[in-house]
Amino acid sequence: MIQENNTTSQDQEDAIDIIVLLKNLWTARKIILKITLAFTFLGLFVAVFSKNEFTASTTFVPLAQGSKAGGSLGSLASLAGINIGGAVNSEEISPELYPQIVSSIPFQLELLNTPLTIEGQTAPVSYSDYYENIYSPGLLSNIKKYTIGLPGVLISLVRSAPEKLEAAAGAKESQLISISKEEYELIEGLENQISLNVNAKEGFISISVTMPEAIASAELALKAQQLLQAYALEFKTQKSIEQLTYIEERYAEKQKAFNEIKIALARFQDQNTGINTALGRTKLLQLQGDYDLAFTVYSELAKQLETQLLQVKKDTPLFTVLKPVTIPNEKSAPKKALIIVVYLFLGFVLSVGFVLGKKAFIGFKKEWASK
Repeated sequence: MIQENNTTSQDQEDAIDIIVLLKNLWTARKIILKITLAFTFLGLFVAVFSKNEFTASTTFVPLAQGSKAGGSLGSLASLAGINIGGAVNSEEISPELYPQIVSSIPFQLELLNTPLTIEGQTAPVSYSDYYENIYSPGLLSNIKKYTIGLPGVLISLVRSAPEKLEAAAGAKESQLISISKEEYELIEGLENQISLNVNAKEGFISISVTMPEAIASAELALKAQQLLQAYALEFKTQKSIEQLTYIEERYAEKQKAFNEIKIALARFQDQNTGINTALGRTKLLQLQGDYDLAFTVYSELAKQLETQLLQVKKDTPLFTVLKPVTIPNEKSAPKKALIIVVYLFLGFVLSVGFVLGKKAFIGFKKEWASK
């Protein structure tokens, strides 16, 4: 009975606390309304003055021409989530390769030189030229730069940045690459605009590019797709192409040597139609032996050359485009309605927190003074 009374008393106290809380909020409704409206107008300002952004994307599947290990059994096992063999097939391109290519300096430098169609320009301009000479960040970006980002601006002015930066090369180059400070800043912006999604389980790769220009975003996405495929193709076929080049060089050398021996043997036979001396027969046997050896080596290299040509073709991956690049018709940002709703909610929460915090602080201050 006593426990029931205590429970009832506790419920009544909780109800009283909620009523007091609601009463405090109702008393301070004007402050809450003012702060919420202020944040709502701030959200409207952000939504109106934010630069429009357009996103173009593409999806493709890299396919190896060789068969997968395990045959049909491996395919069935992969559907069940089981990996037979415990490793990625050597004939397939590793999924970890693509992010490494996209983040490599040579890949990014080539994208900086991509010609883009910009509204108001009579001729295509490169990505770097667009962001250095044409692009205007807008009012909101400038306000953000000189308010929230002001410490970073001051630090960059005080700090003496080097004119040249050195970075290790990516998939295509082995020597050091030197890039300027301007190129480094452009690459930082480029990394924020390009998004790469590698779905290793389903086996597809998606690239999306966000830019203020609709056509330019599609052109940059297409260039990124083509470059990524070219780099992956070169990486996958590099070893077999090097072997092919080596065999072709040896084949050319042995073909030349075989032709010389063949002509020497034919010339000797023409000059010595009736060979009656032992020295002549010995010379003929020597030339014939050299001819047979050269022909054997030459024939073997010809077989290896054909085999290596087939190997290069086998190692060359195919790319099936599931979703081609299209010019976006609608902007992807800013989502004005969502921005306004978020700022409205943020203003309401902060205003309620301010009222309750102020009430608690006053109570704490009075209690502190009394003691």
